[in-house]
Amino acid sequence: MNRRTFLKTSLTSATLASSSTFAASIAPSVPVKPRLRIGFLGMAHSHAAGKLSAVQASPEWELVGVCDEKAELRERFQKQGVRVLSQAELLREADVIAVESAVRDHYRHTNAALTAGKHVHVEKPPATTLAEFKELQSLALQNKRLMQMGYMWRYHPGIAKVIEAVREGWLGDVSSVRCSMNSNYTAPTSRAEVAEFRGGGMFELGSHLIDVVVRLLGRPEKIISTLRTHGSSTDKLADNAVALFEYPRALATISINLLEPNASARRFLEVIGSNGTALLQPIEAPVLQFDLAKPAGPYTARQQSVPLPKYQRYVPEFADLAQALRVGRPLAVTPETDLLVHECLMKACEM
Repeated sequence: MNRRTFLKTSLTSATLASSSTFAASIAPSVPVKPRLRIGFLGMAHSHAAGKLSAVQASPEWELVGVCDEKAELRERFQKQGVRVLSQAELLREADVIAVESAVRDHYRHTNAALTAGKHVHVEKPPATTLAEFKELQSLALQNKRLMQMGYMWRYHPGIAKVIEAVREGWLGDVSSVRCSMNSNYTAPTSRAEVAEFRGGGMFELGSHLIDVVVRLLGRPEKIISTLRTHGSSTDKLADNAVALFEYPRALATISINLLEPNASARRFLEVIGSNGTALLQPIEAPVLQFDLAKPAGPYTARQQSVPLPKYQRYVPEFADLAQALRVGRPLAVTPETDLLVHECLMKACEM
């Protein structure tokens, strides 16, 4: 695929500057920025605890509290010293709402937050239909509020390097993207939650990779999916799935298998172009290699490891959201890209 046809996506990464004790002692006093007030509506998602910790550790945010309909979750976080509020209290006290509820509740909770005039960070996937997502986007636009998606690799430094290489043409004309994100869903409870949705593993984990593929290559001409149940005879969870994204001169394959033990180290993203290949494996903690036929950009004509800054999940996305709110700028990923990602996700999941 010619690089001029690629989706032009703006990628930003938050940079935190520090000053020495000496410099701080002689510098003029600077007004301290007030912290942004954030609350968590729902805590059932597997990413909720990590995002709560990221917010608590950040100087940008003030955690006003959490809200959940389940007593056991309220008790768990209350024991950790976190304020537990009703939904009405949370929506009244917070300026930003992080929706970290079960996937089935994302649309309902995001709708409530936007209706209350709050900015929203919503866990992936943000809705279970395209119509629901369009409604949320319209509501955010109408109320002039930001709605940030929770795809956890949008600010990943290795993926940012790969997208940069594609956008600048350093890999040449891209003909193939392959990526995989496996896990091990054996417990009946974990399987049941994902089995609620036709897309199964493609909906739960594949959404992260679909986000990457769309930001790399843009809108596909066609999406073909195979969604199979191979790990149980008692449920209909699509635990073994492949999606093929067809482009005019490239193919992208996304594979999801929920039956692989110790799968994290083998999660990968590979991009093959006419001038070489980029391979990110594992994705976390990231190891990135380029193998180029000819020098391009900052890279030499050989196999080489690409140094990456330290990466911690969730930290850069909340940093971007805070900066966007403070200076009144858009988020790093546009609403138009958000809509295209969700449209492709729904097609890949046959939903």
